[in-house]
Amino acid sequence: MTQFEQALQRYKALVNEFIFANLPSGHEIPEIGSLYEMMKDYPSRIGKGLRPSILLIFCRAFGGSEEKAINTAAALELFQNWIVIHDDIEDGSELRRGQPALHVKYGIPLALNAGDALAGKMWEFLANNRKVIGDQRALDVIEQFLHMYNETTAGQHIELSWVKNRRWDLTRQDYFNMCRRKTAWYTCITPAWTGALIAGADGKHRETIFKFGTEVGVAFQIQDDVLNLAGDEKKYGKEILGDLWEGKRTLITIDLMEKASPEEKRFLTRTLDMPRHEKSGTDINEMMKMIRRYGSIESAIKTSVELATNARAIFADIEKDIDRQQCVIINEMTEFMINRTF
Repeated sequence: MTQFEQALQRYKALVNEFIFANLPSGHEIPEIGSLYEMMKDYPSRIGKGLRPSILLIFCRAFGGSEEKAINTAAALELFQNWIVIHDDIEDGSELRRGQPALHVKYGIPLALNAGDALAGKMWEFLANNRKVIGDQRALDVIEQFLHMYNETTAGQHIELSWVKNRRWDLTRQDYFNMCRRKTAWYTCITPAWTGALIAGADGKHRETIFKFGTEVGVAFQIQDDVLNLAGDEKKYGKEILGDLWEGKRTLITIDLMEKASPEEKRFLTRTLDMPRHEKSGTDINEMMKMIRRYGSIESAIKTSVELATNARAIFADIEKDIDRQQCVIINEMTEFMINRTF
């Protein structure tokens, strides 16, 4: 086990302990008690705890303490949980972390409301930062979360609009632009920079961390796309082939569209744009044959490796200014992003 994986385990346990100690529990009104249980559902499922761990690692790297950053790390984990409740509804996903998605278990209205309630607790955690890191820095952290919120929802809107408008005239650059907003901001840019900010990092490192986080975040999303088609469902925790059932525009499907013959392209666009319930297993299998034939998964993996290589080169510019052990952990984290199986 790498030092990063050890840190991931420790920080996930630390953040989970904080979250469950601060989420509401039980109520004399049964319906409110039910809401509180639903709020704990996604946080209690087995997940990576990646984003709060990155925040805590970068805080330590710049000389900060876990005690100063735990409120923010927990808020970031709540952001991840409430936003994927909404994301699962928007995408029509059926599984999350190996279990039925929240809206599958309880219906869309109750799931949406539970997501909203978690969002409220996220802001509460951030407001409590005033007692821990002072008014000004607490406000600085909230501004980072607002920026992340805006970027993430803009990226999600781009992706949903592509599906709604049946867009297939997309390039690799279109995909990268969407991923930078939808994934990179909340997966790596905001966790890394906010952790450094809490520690009192010099603003001169901000641009470098942003560039590093962008490369790593997009590489993370590409690996997620790969796992969706070629991963182990028990490890991955989400529905294998779900991206094809949902008609998502990924680097893999964009690459496939570029390489397919005109006849194959007609089949692909017609099938991918069908509502989920109209697709068949035979259609999905045929698309997977094409993906394998044209090497679209291998092409995506190559791109994620290139992005990770870029990220390591960018990070090297600030290694001399931060804790040596955390440098090792951050470089291992970059490798984890492109080699993970879950």
